[in-house]
Amino acid sequence: MPATHQGAEDAGRHMDGIYRYQRYIYDATRKYFLLGRDTLIDELSPPDGGTVLEVGCGTGRNLIQAARRYPKANFYGFDISTMMLETARANVSSAKLNGKITVDEGDAADFSSQELFGLEGFDRVFISYSLSMIPPWREAIREGLKAVKPGGSLHVVDFGQQEKLPKLFKKGLVAWLAKFSVKPRPSLEAELQALADRTGCTLKFERILRDYARHAVVTKPI
Repeated sequence: MPATHQGAEDAGRHMDGIYRYQRYIYDATRKYFLLGRDTLIDELSPPDGGTVLEVGCGTGRNLIQAARRYPKANFYGFDISTMMLETARANVSSAKLNGKITVDEGDAADFSSQELFGLEGFDRVFISYSLSMIPPWREAIREGLKAVKPGGSLHVVDFGQQEKLPKLFKKGLVAWLAKFSVKPRPSLEAELQALADRTGCTLKFERILRDYARHAVVTKPI
């Protein structure tokens, strides 16, 4: 489902502007500070023949890692940036995973699993370092959980508040992230807990490396 409303179109152009050239070095540079992504992938554990969706799939790096980790599952992803999707498709093809990974254009705050991929839902949905770049991020976690099948789970990893790290480090990181329209979400735990309470789900939430990053799993009842 292409992102069609004005806000999504504006967001897509904004992301394309940021990553027009950054996408070529994104994976090589981000591996040093997007911590916790591989832990999230290791904990997905989809069932054999299961389906996994990444919201904000970027270059496809996480989907490729996950598809290699779980060869019996099928993977899907979408992004609002056409530039990133172009790179993702090239990377998936280079990895010879076209039959296992499908990507399309979509808006994290308003998407339909059926319209995008012809599926009613997914066994696992994950959002890796994307919420801090999505202005309507609360809507994104709501829509992400909505796309999870009963008994499945939503997995999130993103920047924390670095409260237990040196103040100069935090100040420098926040300033650098702002150059890429990245804004950590201080109320992430509270919002996820409220969402879990409203929907009868359970929340597991942890802070990584002195709150450098935060990792959460919201599990739906069967």
